Amino acid sequence: MADSPEAIAGVADVDCSGKTVLITGSTSGIGRAAALACGRMGADVLVHGRDAAAGNAVVDEIESTGASATFFQADFAEVDAVEGLISSVRKATTGLDVLINNAGGFFRSGELTELGVEYTFHVNHLSPYLLTTELLDHCNDGARIVTTASGAHRGASLDLDRIESVDSYAAMWAYSHSKLANILFSSELAWRLGEADIEITANSLHPGAIPGSGFWRFLPGPLSRLVSGAGWLPGVTTVADGAAELLHAAFSPRIASVSGRYFASQRPQTPSEAARDTDAANRLWSYSADVLDIPEPLAAESTAE
Repeated sequence: MADSPEAIAGVADVDCSGKTVLITGSTSGIGRAAALACGRMGADVLVHGRDAAAGNAVVDEIESTGASATFFQADFAEVDAVEGLISSVRKATTGLDVLINNAGGFFRSGELTELGVEYTFHVNHLSPYLLTTELLDHCNDGARIVTTASGAHRGASLDLDRIESVDSYAAMWAYSHSKLANILFSSELAWRLGEADIEITANSLHPGAIPGSGFWRFLPGPLSRLVSGAGWLPGVTTVADGAAELLHAAFSPRIASVSGRYFASQRPQTPSEAARDTDAANRLWSYSADVLDIPEPLAAESTAE
């Protein structure tokens, strides 16, 4: 299909037989579209989400193509649930070839999670951080780690004090800040993997502004209605286009050895200055381990200059 995500990404001919792919947030939107595409490409797909009925429906659709799929339920606002997901993935597979950190959201109201940090930051950054770092030794050589960030990171700067309170909560700032954290995490992960001579790549991406993904349901009423009907507006892309961004980063042979980059429109892009701050990336890495109460993964004294 010329309009399928894999065709748009230029990876329709990539044979994923024997590869295991975990896609978080894959019961709807671009995650679901990417999971279905991975099934068509022959991969064993690990589907993740909070809604078991939606997850099992995706599994059924993948299996109808002859591919293998399994659903894993976990709420990314709960540390124990993510730890359970990690344990389940380890038990169900012999290793991962692709991990796509796609789960996340935009949340109108502010609240603190069990870790004492703001909900958006926990769901969008801390849970992917925990999942990724605790599955690193379960990833096969040559594996790719892909994290869904956003162009919304521009304008934000890292503020680790502000996320420990919701007194001045602003939904758009919280989202933008969490997406900045996604890029900083991905680039720091890539650097530390390189320093440790581990043959795994890590990249982040902007999937586009996608009304059909369901993301915009989190926005205030009038804006949500405007954007949800705005498929004709410049810069607005489809769910298939957004899923193609995930597939390009995960499977394109052209970027097999590329790591530590931020992609948009299937091309490396330069993120904001704040997203290129190596000191901030290092601080975020250490802070995340501290707040999760885990040993610092891939411990290093400092980041590259």
